[in-house]
Amino acid sequence: MRIGILGGTGPAGSALAARLASIGYEAVIGSRSKYRAMEARDSQVEKWPDLAPRLSYGDNAYAAGCDIVVIATPWDSAATTAQENEESLAGKVVVSMANALVRVGHEFQPLVPPRGSVAAHVQAAVPRCRVVAAFHHLPATELGHIGEPIDSDVLICGDDSEAVLIISELVGKIPGCRPLDAGELSNATAIEAFTAVLLQLNVRYKTRVAPKLTGIKRDPRAPKPVEPPAAAAQIAEQVASTT
Repeated sequence: MRIGILGGTGPAGSALAARLASIGYEAVIGSRSKYRAMEARDSQVEKWPDLAPRLSYGDNAYAAGCDIVVIATPWDSAATTAQENEESLAGKVVVSMANALVRVGHEFQPLVPPRGSVAAHVQAAVPRCRVVAAFHHLPATELGHIGEPIDSDVLICGDDSEAVLIISELVGKIPGCRPLDAGELSNATAIEAFTAVLLQLNVRYKTRVAPKLTGIKRDPRAPKPVEPPAAAAQIAEQVASTT
């Protein structure tokens, strides 16, 4: 499977491309300029030579031809970039990972983009694709340390359940990451805004935080575990002895 990263020359986009290549996907770093994409790709390969066969580059139009597409541009150009490649994106799973934020003094504050979230704005711009919001809270530095696991939950939301499942399976292959289905695309508003809180914690505590939720024992969509025959017989015997 080939995964294209539109606007993938920034820290988060190029790190995600490298991480995906490290777990066996073919990743394509895209950019308005294929030469900038080439530089970003070469920078990753210089650090991780083993990725060379699975990490390539091209302009955004080339990256948009992949099976799955991630939009890693700044938030205010995400919808425009998607619309510029609308024909190539039709019918595909498109991941929106941008957060609309602004720094005011020493504080990070979330902005409310058109449609309430960046992901919803992208979906409105390219209605024939299946937008999924994901990867908002993964620190770019840790994402790029492909030799180490990332201890983080990844909140995923979207209106297409199959698309959410596809991205959940992809996230589940990243060492240390746990995909969590956070509902419909409307929840991207809260997910994106929460990034401002995480960034503020980073500044205050001089660290790089990632969310890890407690209390979730298993995926509710997974089949219930089947009791082995011996255990079932033992339970039945115990019940019979108490009656």
